[in-house]
Amino acid sequence: MTENAEPGPDLSREASDLRIAVFRLARRMRTERAVDSMSDGQFAVLAVLSVHGAHTLTELADRERVSAPSMNRTVNCLQEAGYISRSADESDGRKVVIDLTGEGRTVVDETARRRDAWVEGALAEIGSDERVILASAAAIMQRMVAR
Repeated sequence: MTENAEPGPDLSREASDLRIAVFRLARRMRTERAVDSMSDGQFAVLAVLSVHGAHTLTELADRERVSAPSMNRTVNCLQEAGYISRSADESDGRKVVIDLTGEGRTVVDETARRRDAWVEGALAEIGSDERVILASAAAIMQRMVAR
């Protein structure tokens, strides 16, 4: 199915080249956002809530691998901006549930639209053979991150 490559100078160079390319692509795509003043960490919280639904502060901190105090600062900023809401958990009133507001969902949707449009424009500038290669690479990268 897949070839197992032996570690060595060629594999190390390939790994480095891929890391740099992915980093530069991700950095370029992050510039396409609906709110320029929003940090990557703040947008990541909105994206998590959009994809996975409401979370407690602890759940968000764990998912994003940050401390609870750090997540609390991020959540406070997002709440002040009107992008998220806090409410009591229906099953445990001691817990607070954090969720997107309509405005927060709009930011996520518009950012995704802008990023997709940028990628679509970049794809339009290359040939169909390269687009096929990138589609295969995307599938391979999805498998890599799923391990």
